[in-house]
Amino acid sequence: MTTQFLLIDADDTLWENNIYFERAFDEFVAFLDHASMTPPEVRAVLDEIEEANARIHGYGTLNFARNLRQCYERLTEREMNPEDLRTVLAFAERILECPMETITGVPETLEYLHTRHDLTLFTKGNPEEQKLKIDRSGLGRFFRHTAIVKEKDTAAYRSLVGERQLDPSRTWMVGNSPKSDINPAMEAGLNAVFIPHAHTWVLEKQEIKRGSGQLLTVETFEDLRKHF
Repeated sequence: MTTQFLLIDADDTLWENNIYFERAFDEFVAFLDHASMTPPEVRAVLDEIEEANARIHGYGTLNFARNLRQCYERLTEREMNPEDLRTVLAFAERILECPMETITGVPETLEYLHTRHDLTLFTKGNPEEQKLKIDRSGLGRFFRHTAIVKEKDTAAYRSLVGERQLDPSRTWMVGNSPKSDINPAMEAGLNAVFIPHAHTWVLEKQEIKRGSGQLLTVETFEDLRKHF
């Protein structure tokens, strides 16, 4: 097979990520103990806060902590005190201590792919936090290039393609997020491989829009070996 340029997402594609944020949210809801709002209603308020703050502050665990605090300040039914705020922030900060859970089959599949194709790790978020995850995962050795950006939008894909002088017809974005991985890549004229994840963050979900490139959907990361 002709060498392909594979841009591969990190969070929830190579390793588990959003499950830790979901657990922190469950702890937050239990602590908030709102008299009338259901967990989905609390979640809707947090989603609104996160969507607004992401445009300003970006992503990552510390930004999530800020979002939880603002949500608590908006919804709490009891008088706020510093100890309660520290408890809320701790729900998020403990995410940084969670072990790396590499998704099944990822190391073996990357071992196979990196000898055949040109791999780029393309992720968004806080640069220091993402670099730490990459180091802890031990997967960085499989990638020829790593790019960490504030937002994975169409402009970011076009910039990366131009910077690395990639052939769009042989470039594929591999990931679980329609919003960040699939739609902007295809809008930029690239191909895409969609790997659904059961716990993809709700703000990363969108209807997939077909572009000029090819779209491939597979069930697991291991399935990439069948196509590349």
